[in-house]
Amino acid sequence: MRPSGGTIEEIVYMSQDKPINAKAIPENKAKSLYPEPFASRVEGRVKRKIGDYYGLVNFGVNLTELSPGSMSALKHQHLKQDEFIYILSGNPTLIYGNNAYQMNPGDCFGFKAGNEIAHHLINESKDKVVYLEVGDRTIGDSVIYPEDDLCAHYNEDEGWIFTHKNGDVY
Repeated sequence: MRPSGGTIEEIVYMSQDKPINAKAIPENKAKSLYPEPFASRVEGRVKRKIGDYYGLVNFGVNLTELSPGSMSALKHQHLKQDEFIYILSGNPTLIYGNNAYQMNPGDCFGFKAGNEIAHHLINESKDKVVYLEVGDRTIGDSVIYPEDDLCAHYNEDEGWIFTHKNGDVY
């Protein structure tokens, strides 16, 4: 969904001459990239793709909200892409490997590519969680989902391709 008032290119150009409130950037209304039955598991997650809005190509930045009971992503690990989160409001639970950590506003965590520790956030509270997520955009990345029959591979021409663990495409 494009902001009103012009093409995304015009808005990016116009917005670069002064700061804006991140919540003025439209929510991403696109469906999750996950195939079903996995896409429905991240319902309640809303992203504002701040990096895309500004045309950033080397890394992505999202302002993400999790409704009570929702999760950031399936539990996963990247082979080539680093990730970073910073909690703005709410108290999500970080699942990191076999451990669970209660996070608070101001807490942050970095996920180094290839560390073989799967992770995700879950909002187990009754309040909305808001956080920033930052990730690089390394070509040729692959994502492992250890608890699901799912793998993802990033192809520069086709974007994310999701397969079963046996290699069959969804």
